[in-house]
Amino acid sequence: MNLGFLGLQFSFGLQQGNMAPIYSYLGASEASLPLLQLAGPMTGLLVQPIIGAMSDRTDSRWGRRTPYFLTGAVLCALGLFFMPLSSSILMAVSMLWILDAGNNITMEPYRAYVSDRLDPKQHGLGFLTQSAFTGLAQMLAFLTPSLLVWAGMSRDWVDSHNIPYTARVAFMVGAVLSFGTILWSVLRVPELPLTPAERAHIAAQPKSVAATLREIWDAIREMPLAMRKLALMSLFQWYAMMAYWTYVILAIARSVYATGDSASSGFREAVLTNGEIAAFYNAVGFVAAFAMVPIARRIGAARLHALCLVCAGIGMLWLPHVTGKGWLFAPAIGLGLGWASMMGNPYVILAGSIPPQRTGVYMGIFNMMIVIPMLLFTVTLPIVYGPLLGGDARNVLSLCGVLMFCAAVAVWSIRDRAPAAVVDARPA
Repeated sequence: MNLGFLGLQFSFGLQQGNMAPIYSYLGASEASLPLLQLAGPMTGLLVQPIIGAMSDRTDSRWGRRTPYFLTGAVLCALGLFFMPLSSSILMAVSMLWILDAGNNITMEPYRAYVSDRLDPKQHGLGFLTQSAFTGLAQMLAFLTPSLLVWAGMSRDWVDSHNIPYTARVAFMVGAVLSFGTILWSVLRVPELPLTPAERAHIAAQPKSVAATLREIWDAIREMPLAMRKLALMSLFQWYAMMAYWTYVILAIARSVYATGDSASSGFREAVLTNGEIAAFYNAVGFVAAFAMVPIARRIGAARLHALCLVCAGIGMLWLPHVTGKGWLFAPAIGLGLGWASMMGNPYVILAGSIPPQRTGVYMGIFNMMIVIPMLLFTVTLPIVYGPLLGGDARNVLSLCGVLMFCAAVAVWSIRDRAPAAVVDARPA
């Protein structure tokens, strides 16, 4: 069921590890990087809630979620294929908008699909398995350029726009993997058939754009308390993650390779190093996600998530002070524990607090809580990067660590509980 998530998250891993370098290769300034990353949060804010509400009301011969899986997969594959061929910042930005639109069209129904297929008692295992596939996929995505170098490609082999050919091969592999794994999941694990009651409920729902927007607004007004508390946590957590992904390569280039020149060999080595570090922390996340299943049952997903966020915060505070490549793997352990928890435990809390008939729209609204902090990052970081952070990417990572501690405090008070009324209308 979760194999398609591997392809989807491979795509996200390529973005995280390569978009800031690609923009830098094409001549973008460090301060402008957050604004150039606007596509992800904007498409997430606009696309996921709408697609979530629409998929809740869809009754087609292919199912509720499947049409959106396949549409998003095609857009994602196109964006991945053409991204490393970018000849200008404008082209790269355009490809990123297409890529992120495809990712977000697929992502939200995929979360709902897992919740649809599983009994409520299996949600923890289902979403933490999804988290494990996230770790595996992103480990492969970050490690692919280094594997190509180890296989004989030169890291300094670049095209006329200074983009390494290792990036070109990695993105094209991602295009095939993204579409292929999602198609495999659709064919091998079809959606459960809708019951007559579910079909009648969907048929009775208005399908207009205004009705879809009204459904989103009503769901926001009636949002469960646990979900409201998750919003504050998300504010700190995802601002920190967006800042980390954007500036970690620049921080490693300065602290380990003593360079800020994107055209230098040292900078390209920093890109590969970050890929190896990110692959390592995603490998940690892959293993940790399965280990968290019994721990979450014992102490609760919220408290486990708070502890993991503290580990991630320590890693982010530590990393910019490391000057040797080998020692970068130590703080990456904390990042791996935090990342595994982020991709699983909040969804366990969420799935246990929302009514099943609104799973799609609430998964979409929850994604708004992820992308709004990212939008705040794109607007505020360029303003404070010079005056408050000294124009130094290493200070951005220190800020990320502090924000992770704030997120841990915010989530600690949530108590896991089942929804007030869960009616399981699926066939036994």
